[in-house]
Amino acid sequence: MLSAALPIFLLFGCLLVVGCGLLVAGSMLSPRRPGRVKRMPYESGMDPIHDTRRRFDVRFHLLAIAFLVFDVELLFLYPWAVIVRAEGPSMAVAAETPLPAPAVAVAPSAPAPGGMGPRSAFFGGVIFIAVLSLGFVYDWKKGVFGWR
Repeated sequence: MLSAALPIFLLFGCLLVVGCGLLVAGSMLSPRRPGRVKRMPYESGMDPIHDTRRRFDVRFHLLAIAFLVFDVELLFLYPWAVIVRAEGPSMAVAAETPLPAPAVAVAPSAPAPGGMGPRSAFFGGVIFIAVLSLGFVYDWKKGVFGWR
């Protein structure tokens, strides 16, 4: 039992030694020239002009939330595309266009037990994209993407 876990303990020991060694070497070998300019806050190469605790405009937060929502929802399209491709050709693909065989053999005519057929999967994705587009248009009309 111990011989099976020995490589893991050795790995963690090496990680600990290398990590601590790099921290110690960096603190001992780094140049120290403190000054007034080095202690100033850094804001993308510009001198700070406001207090760091000032309030942000709410539009900044709306834009950030809209980006996160659309980014995360677009991530759902990849598994959907994989499922539609594995279940067979959809209505968007012509019947004479051959598709490469999926990695897992799935009968294109019969959905998996408890699954949905290729047409319902395709239309489910179309509805998802339509709702996502409606949300984008709504945000656009509300002025979320407009910046003064």
